[in-house]
Amino acid sequence: MKYLDKLGLNSRKAFEELKAVKHNKIKLILENYNSIILKNKQKIIRENLKDIKSAKRKNLIDRLILNNNRIESIRHSINEIAKFKNPIGRVLESWQRPNKIKIKKVSTPIGVIGVIYESRPNVTADVAALCLKSGNCSILKGGSEAYNSNKLLANLFRESLSKNKINKNCVQFIEKRDRKVVDLLLSKMKNYIDVIVPRGGKGLVKKVQKFSNIHVIGHLEGLCHIYLEKSASISMAKKIIINAKMRRTSICGALETLLINETAIKSHGKIIIESLISSGCEVLVDSKINKLFNNRLKNAKEIDWKTEYLDAKISVKTVKNVKEAVNHILKYGTMHTDSIITNNSKNAKIFLEGVNSSIAMHNVSTQFADGGEFGFGGEIGISTNKLPPRGPVGINQLTSYKYILSGKGIIRP
Repeated sequence: MKYLDKLGLNSRKAFEELKAVKHNKIKLILENYNSIILKNKQKIIRENLKDIKSAKRKNLIDRLILNNNRIESIRHSINEIAKFKNPIGRVLESWQRPNKIKIKKVSTPIGVIGVIYESRPNVTADVAALCLKSGNCSILKGGSEAYNSNKLLANLFRESLSKNKINKNCVQFIEKRDRKVVDLLLSKMKNYIDVIVPRGGKGLVKKVQKFSNIHVIGHLEGLCHIYLEKSASISMAKKIIINAKMRRTSICGALETLLINETAIKSHGKIIIESLISSGCEVLVDSKINKLFNNRLKNAKEIDWKTEYLDAKISVKTVKNVKEAVNHILKYGTMHTDSIITNNSKNAKIFLEGVNSSIAMHNVSTQFADGGEFGFGGEIGISTNKLPPRGPVGINQLTSYKYILSGKGIIRP
């Protein structure tokens, strides 16, 4: 516990110092970090190879990999984040009351943000950059499977902070691998950490939501759906669905359940399912669809409608209409990302208003559920909370606000 107490005290001190740092200096730190990553690219790849070689869960290797392209993607995100205007001190709203009191709603930093994440080392760079850009400090607890990659990326960020004479404890990486550290982080760090963000599997997120006595920005699962109607062109539907499922199967925005209107099963469903199979995807279907394939495919079970595969696997179900599709999503979905493919604007409206997703789409691949694609530069996660922030959490979502009132000796009668 002394170890975490020290981290917490370091963060609070760094946060107080950060308040006085001019925004141009923060931009310079991010630009320096970008250069340091480029300079240390081969070292990052070597450390990443250590993680890949010791990976026990082979289905997570795709998330672990840092190659030239992915490192360049990290650098691109940092570059985009660096370009944003200062999100702190903005007047979000202002008005004057009849009694002449002037009221302003002004953006403020949150403080210290704790992030617990699994598998993807790019999260280290994204989170550190987003938190600093929004005037926050961060305490990072990366998954043990990406320990070497995470530690190096965090240390390179701290190097950039020191180089610019800013407290390097604005970013801290928890180097202890003991799982008890997470329990202590959730239960004993309320005096130091303002918000906890879990990024990982269902088990991790549920644990955080259950045991944390710190406010949680939650991202439960990415059990994403697409609902397909007959009015959509087959070529467009096929293109979207193959991309949504197969572009990267291990990300939270990957399609997991395809719902097909019963009138589109023969015209669209058969062709699309065959395309999925030929793309290397395992397809599980309901009995209606399986009849079209002479019962050659695997039958989907109840558990499949609840499963985030994160693999080349998909469940497909027949529904009668858009309302039944919405009801299925309300029952089995995780409020992440759901899309409708249709040329019927009335049904699109019913779907978009009916689902409780943090991201609802029309004729768009679910793989666009990403802060970078939203123009946020990157994301600290995708929040599936009903309360804000929802969807991709970028720099503007990592701020709070205060009300500032001013007048000339005004008293309340």
